[in-house]
Amino acid sequence: MKKKIDPFDYGNEILHAVKKGVLLTAKAGDQVNTMSISWGTMGIQWGLPIFTVFVRGCRHTATLLDENSEFTINIPIYPVDKEIIRYCGTMSGRDVDKFQVLGLTQEPPETI
Repeated sequence: MKKKIDPFDYGNEILHAVKKGVLLTAKAGDQVNTMSISWGTMGIQWGLPIFTVFVRGCRHTATLLDENSEFTINIPIYPVDKEIIRYCGTMSGRDVDKFQVLGLTQEPPETI
């Protein structure tokens, strides 16, 4: 279930979730990949909320971000299956479709 929120109303919860592991999803053309992260920085730039991440250049997601710098951070509002976080952090999107293997559903974002 997708729920629109003001990220700063949930800053504490978001940062605690990131610490445990969340998913970063990027898309370029018709290629989509998600990877697990447990780092990131929330902030404000020109009055808008931002989330900054660092992705190693060797990652498949970095290739997608080079083509399209927009991404989503997927933060569950319920306990996330740790196997999803582990799998998305150890398998490369170059080699496997993580959405298909894990049965994850893609939903288009309302705002990026």
